[in-house]
Amino acid sequence: MTPNRRQLLLGTAGAALLAASAGAAPQAAAAPAGFPDYRYRRLALVKSKLRYNPTGELIFPTIRGTKDRIPGALAAYYLYYAPHDAPGGICLAYANSLDEEFTEYAGNPIITRNWPGEYSVSHVSSPHAMWNDDAKRMYLYFHGENTVTRLASSADGIHFSYEKEVLSTRLLPAGTTETSYARVFRHDLPSRNARYVMVFMLNNTTNRRDIGWGWSANARDWTFAQAPLVRHQDVGAVNIGGPHLLFRNNSVYVVYNTDRGSGGNILITEVGRDFSLRRHLGVFHDSLSGAPDNGRSAAPSFGTYQGREYMIYEAGDRLAGNIAIAQAI
Repeated sequence: MTPNRRQLLLGTAGAALLAASAGAAPQAAAAPAGFPDYRYRRLALVKSKLRYNPTGELIFPTIRGTKDRIPGALAAYYLYYAPHDAPGGICLAYANSLDEEFTEYAGNPIITRNWPGEYSVSHVSSPHAMWNDDAKRMYLYFHGENTVTRLASSADGIHFSYEKEVLSTRLLPAGTTETSYARVFRHDLPSRNARYVMVFMLNNTTNRRDIGWGWSANARDWTFAQAPLVRHQDVGAVNIGGPHLLFRNNSVYVVYNTDRGSGGNILITEVGRDFSLRRHLGVFHDSLSGAPDNGRSAAPSFGTYQGREYMIYEAGDRLAGNIAIAQAI
């Protein structure tokens, strides 16, 4: 059984407890390592209003600010998301704050399952956008099929050029069946001559999902560790996925979701600046039992607005989810 947050935090130094405000929805104590707790605010998108919504499910959000990056941007924030099931499709929405409903881009999907001359697959999904200051372009990583993670890039964050495959099962140990849900972050690893780090979900013939990782000098060409960064059994879960890196306390942490059978929460592990630590700190964010989480929160992305921290995440059942906005408290 996975221990609850109270049990985990008793052994976690520096994790202060924050009292929930009167009348607020039930919420767990403050997250480990001095991270804030997040309280649900609203849905980022209303499914019934969407022009492109082929499967009724929205997953894997990434939020990115456009200021000083994209001249003439549609708004201050771009939100990338996708359905998962076929045909998938990488989508864009935009807003001028993280406190409001986002507007769907009229030309969705901006990337489809067919890219002439490059690939034709059943679906594309799990978009992760990163503004690459070295290239002055938005780098967008996405999977399709689940065995391959691909890269496209754009100057305006809307119109993308295909770059290449960056990750596939053939680059991991024999028996790996899935390499998807990748996110990439700017982080120096001098001992590896790297300036970027990727975290992703990997699966093997045991049908149990772990978190993998890799490193790169240019965010295009990658080397991958052959052993998982976080193993499901080490955190008492059946499957883990949806990883995201966070930076705090002069250290690096990976947060990732568990499946509903393992609690449906987001957990946190400290890996350190050189990724040599494996300090499992427990629950980072407890899913709400009611709407919109209904016992499952996953695939978080993070942003700030007017000095306040926000978490934008996938809320709800695996194939019926929506994109939710939570604010640090």
